[in-house]
Amino acid sequence: MERAWLARARWRWRGAWLWPTFAAATVLDSVVGHALPPTGETQTLFAAVLAGLVLNVIAVVLLSRPLGLALRRMRGDLPAVVARNYGGSVAVALVTVALLGAGLAHHPAVVAHQRAMRDAVSRAEAWIGDRAPAEFRANASHMTTLAIEPGSIYRTCVPSADRARTYCVIVKTKLPFAQSVSFAGYEPNSVFGEGTG
Repeated sequence: MERAWLARARWRWRGAWLWPTFAAATVLDSVVGHALPPTGETQTLFAAVLAGLVLNVIAVVLLSRPLGLALRRMRGDLPAVVARNYGGSVAVALVTVALLGAGLAHHPAVVAHQRAMRDAVSRAEAWIGDRAPAEFRANASHMTTLAIEPGSIYRTCVPSADRARTYCVIVKTKLPFAQSVSFAGYEPNSVFGEGTG
């Protein structure tokens, strides 16, 4: 009886990689998802943890059995439970690789959007400093910018000295500098942004 227990314990020790791999991969997925978001400009750490957990659970549920069967075809001596455990570990690792690949593929777009945002802010600052009424020019350091179409169209507003009104411009970064900025009214970005979400 003790010999069978030792054999089972040995298989459990050698085959019990799924849940330690799951925990480590979830932490790694969270870091990767936060540093290199696969979609959008940014991703909070909580959202990255949640995405990592959900994707890892889905991978274990859907892929652990088929990968375990494939592994048992190559190594017939593995018990089905151990093979499925190994298959789940591979599935979780594949999720991490996929998230890393998606984040790296999307990163140039994030950098381009950030560069376009900086360009839009500098164009708006120059235009406001040159053409806006004096009460707004004095507050040019307190501008807010809203991305209407990230990478190409932005709305920048500057408050008046008494903060009662705002002066806003639309910046189209794809146009030549002289034609890229136009007056957009006095409605602040905080009100304007409520309608875009």
